[in-house]
Amino acid sequence: MTRTNEKAYAKLNISLDITGKLPDGYHAMRMVMQSCSLCDELEVSLTEDGGFSCQSDLPYLPTDERNLTVKAARLFMETAKITDKGVHIDVKKHIPVCAGLGGGSSDAAATLRALNRLTGAGFSRKELEKMGEGLGSDVPYCVAGGTVLAEGKGEILTPLVEIPDFHAIICKPEFPISTPELFAQVRCVGIKLRPDTQGIIQALESGDLVRIARRMYNVFEDVLPQRYGEVFKIKDSILGHGALGAAMTGTGSAVFGLFEDETKARAAHKALRNEYKSCFLCHKAEASV
Repeated sequence: MTRTNEKAYAKLNISLDITGKLPDGYHAMRMVMQSCSLCDELEVSLTEDGGFSCQSDLPYLPTDERNLTVKAARLFMETAKITDKGVHIDVKKHIPVCAGLGGGSSDAAATLRALNRLTGAGFSRKELEKMGEGLGSDVPYCVAGGTVLAEGKGEILTPLVEIPDFHAIICKPEFPISTPELFAQVRCVGIKLRPDTQGIIQALESGDLVRIARRMYNVFEDVLPQRYGEVFKIKDSILGHGALGAAMTGTGSAVFGLFEDETKARAAHKALRNEYKSCFLCHKAEASV
């Protein structure tokens, strides 16, 4: 086998908290993460030319080493000590870029999974997650996905009780949000609202989606500059259409809401997609590894 297909699932921040600063200057995170069925589609191929390349259906995305899939492929082959093959990745994008949904990180993680299968290298999930640390803070989580508590910069992963089945609406406004800008706004001691992360973990253990959704929060919403106010308009709209809870994911600009009832979720999607071009209806995705 010289090629394989792999899905790269989007991630949702059920909670996102910043608990302090790490010795290296990065922020210490505490996040409940969940993968959902919105996904990019990858075809990963081993080549004979020894090169590393990718292409996608979005012409503005880089196709060289600036693309995380190319970085992931090179890192994998170097770690596996495979020098007689190259890698080419075709990416069909469905996850919006610059949305806080982890699309680039998930594509990189999917590349690692696909190459592990293609080459028969036999790396464990933990070894793939360790590789992912050098690619980006969300990549270790995206290797397997599922329901996980992520701490540190995102690389310290603790599996949690699987979230109950849900339906989700994801809406992204037209604008992106600068991740460095948001981190620069954060003053850990000045954060007014925080997610009830421990309450979410306890609600997961009891299988109570309503309690989980009502405790969702993202501390970046507390420091969002006024010009990004449409994020709150979307959040209110999703809640107004019957979501159990809603929050911005990552550093935005996408907002998601959780529903128990599929009929309500479909009705909300039908209403919201008339207003927002990037509007998706999805459901829970199982862990990939």
